[in-house]
Amino acid sequence: MDLGLRERVVLVTGASGGIGHAMAEAFLAEGATVVVQGHTRFEGLAERLPGAVALRADLGDPWSVDALFNEIEQRFGRLDVLAANAGRWPQPELRLHETPVQDLQATLVDNLSTAMWTTRAFMGLLARTGPRDGEGVSIVLTGSTAGRFGEARHAAYAAAKAGLVGLARTLKNELVTLDPWGRINVVEPGWTATDRVKEGLVARPEGAVRATQTMALRQLARCEDIARTAVFLSSPTAARHITGEVLTVAGGMEGRRLWDAEQVDTDLLRARLDPDA
Repeated sequence: MDLGLRERVVLVTGASGGIGHAMAEAFLAEGATVVVQGHTRFEGLAERLPGAVALRADLGDPWSVDALFNEIEQRFGRLDVLAANAGRWPQPELRLHETPVQDLQATLVDNLSTAMWTTRAFMGLLARTGPRDGEGVSIVLTGSTAGRFGEARHAAYAAAKAGLVGLARTLKNELVTLDPWGRINVVEPGWTATDRVKEGLVARPEGAVRATQTMALRQLARCEDIARTAVFLSSPTAARHITGEVLTVAGGMEGRRLWDAEQVDTDLLRARLDPDA
């Protein structure tokens, strides 16, 4: 199926992480012109994603974000798709009253403000260039099931990811004033087998059991699962009538335990964490 993304200009933020990297690869596979943003792990990003244009920006700084979009405008003249994926799952795990104020503020910036500055700059660019072809621009925000169910000892992270839903449902009504076919949606991953997660859970299969006990499908998502969902939501053909929505990719996760630990084969579950299995 042709998703209508060939030669469209796409920006993927947070492309140095597992999900962002998979998103960039998925958009490249569709024939899009892909710009990838990195910051603290920017070195080598272009080599890790051949075919993409790598640009450095601090998304927590709105002036740095504006500079990023100005460079995109100068190079390509427009931007068709924004995959606002940048974010950070904070450590250590602390209850709200134990977490230093500066850490709470940093988590809100990393996971909510970055998306707000990025979508703000995107809409400013769209206001200057106008819609391209009547098929509509697209924004996809990377949320989290923490924003839906909450996550103990990660209050600021859960609040920030919940905020993305409110942002999307507000901007769906603002975006169409700039492009009548423009759309914004949220892809909401649950536990996903990034390198960081796999290192912890493969070594401790009991952790994987706990992570999947609220899921109907007894496996973690792969980065490619999230990436393909983002590509679908960005498609002006496959998702042309979807906006202001949250698409959860979490194996049927609920806010309750669905099965007992004794019901799972930990060796099988460990194998499912291997992307080549």
